[in-house]
Amino acid sequence: MASKTNFGPSKGGESTRIGVAGASGKLGNLVLEDLLKVLPPEQLVAIVRSPEKAARFASQGVQVRRGDYSDRETLFPALAGVKRLLLISATDLGRRVEQHRAVIGAAKATGVVHIVYTSVLRADTSTLPIAAEHQETEDLLRASGLTFTILRNGWYIENYTERLEMSLAHGGFIGAAQNGKIAAATRQDYAEAAVAVLTHGGHEGKTYELAGDYSFTMNDLAEAVSGWAGKPLPYSDLLQSEYRKILSSTGLPEAIVDLLIATDVAIARGDLDSNSRDLHNLIGRNTQTLREVLTGLPEPLAQGSGSQEQSGAALWTCRRARSR
Repeated sequence: MASKTNFGPSKGGESTRIGVAGASGKLGNLVLEDLLKVLPPEQLVAIVRSPEKAARFASQGVQVRRGDYSDRETLFPALAGVKRLLLISATDLGRRVEQHRAVIGAAKATGVVHIVYTSVLRADTSTLPIAAEHQETEDLLRASGLTFTILRNGWYIENYTERLEMSLAHGGFIGAAQNGKIAAATRQDYAEAAVAVLTHGGHEGKTYELAGDYSFTMNDLAEAVSGWAGKPLPYSDLLQSEYRKILSSTGLPEAIVDLLIATDVAIARGDLDSNSRDLHNLIGRNTQTLREVLTGLPEPLAQGSGSQEQSGAALWTCRRARSR
């Protein structure tokens, strides 16, 4: 899919410096770990809001620089000398377009040549509530005059597996996703795809639809988690009105309630399912399955039971919009 061009040191000792913006997040950490396997640390720049969170990379020789998406003036020194930049999307819903605009503007001003951006699956047609900001950012990149690659990441399996203790404690899962399929992959899968694009040529101007090889429904998730936990943890599919009532009763802000319901409606429509092989081809292997991820988790602790209303609060914790 891409040329074998490598951005490591050339015969003359020169190299292309690669920056990772949002490097202290979960995805950013994995990207840096994988980059260190193929590139010398002095070629890498970790751009983070709080440099102390990237201390372990600094100890390995990676340049760690403060760069806050919301503080434009920090971005110019943070990006100095960087030629290829991974822009990991911000997590501040409603503010992301302006934050991304600031990074893209600073990148252009400081001589960044190529930006790789983490968007969302089918951002141009998706009804996911987070899709609009990604589409606007993609438009900013296209108008920037820089070369770019867009990685439209699908859902993370970890959105469900990292906080299973809540669903275990409250007896299962609830939602309004019906039988919508989710072509999720692991954060590690997406990190490897980003590294492949950052370190090899041939990706300029490309938009990749990144999705897991194995789709699952919420019922499939509940069945797999039940097998792992050794007890039944069913998925209860609700009418939107019922779902809203339960979520609102937990004290969640109405904007979050709207986000959760809209996300499930989008899942039911198929917005998180895909048969794209872009992710598979970029990483050169099958993506990890839900059951493989569960097998790698520690044994579940003993849990009590809880009400459906409590499960609504747990749902927000377990299934919030993709975290970095």
